[in-house]
Amino acid sequence: MLNTIKDSVTLSNGVKMPWVGLGVFQVENDLTVIDSVKAAIRNGYRSIDTAAIYENEEGVGQGIKEAMNEVGLSREELFITSKLWNADQGYESTIAAFHESLKRLDLEYLDLYLIHWPVEGKYTETWRALETLYLEGKVKAIGVSNFQIHHLEKLMTTSKIKPMINQVELHPCLSQKSLREFSKSQGIQIQAWAPLMQGQLFEDVVLSSIAKKHGKSVAQVVLRWHLQNEVVIIPKSIKEHRIQENADLFDFTLDQEDMKQINTLNQDKRVGPDPDNFDF
Repeated sequence: MLNTIKDSVTLSNGVKMPWVGLGVFQVENDLTVIDSVKAAIRNGYRSIDTAAIYENEEGVGQGIKEAMNEVGLSREELFITSKLWNADQGYESTIAAFHESLKRLDLEYLDLYLIHWPVEGKYTETWRALETLYLEGKVKAIGVSNFQIHHLEKLMTTSKIKPMINQVELHPCLSQKSLREFSKSQGIQIQAWAPLMQGQLFEDVVLSSIAKKHGKSVAQVVLRWHLQNEVVIIPKSIKEHRIQENADLFDFTLDQEDMKQINTLNQDKRVGPDPDNFDF
């Protein structure tokens, strides 16, 4: 049951990961990211998601430290994710990049480390490095991001350990039904980035009418739809009132008709790059 922001899903290796976290994509590495992280933790969030390419790991680390002191938390109560950038893929370079991320975050371990994109010809070797880091206890869980079914299938032909997470673009206009079903069959937890389609859903007539029915915002309805689909979410905001609103998802439930209506919005429409066709 999902009752509070602190509720978590148990990953395939037994590690617990909060259903709701804060994403910090495109948040400046200054007081902006420090304050966002602190506001999230102050309002009950326990999961923070960053990446090397966001260039804000230092600020995230500082926000974590300050929030832990302010709220009185231990490191073990938080779930911190970072991701390996494409230029660093490969076995040795991945190990080095992981330690650079740890250093910037000023942490002794990560809870989750992800391969950011499936770089052709590199991601299987890169995964081997993640397995090493995992087996050495440097990271509690490992996973991938932006992997399609065929990427996962290829990875699993050589991997010793299955990814515990696949973080992908996912929202009502890109519902990723077959990827979700495949991942579930493999014990891989799906996590959504851009869960609100970067704000492009807020005027939608269907969502607005469901929001009105429940006395909630469109954002809250969409985030609740994700949770009821067993998808982990990391909505991004730098405003404390939005950070609070994005966590206020546990006092209502979408009924079957609501879920059905939201499901009809799928157009397989992306706001981010296509994992089968990117050049970075």
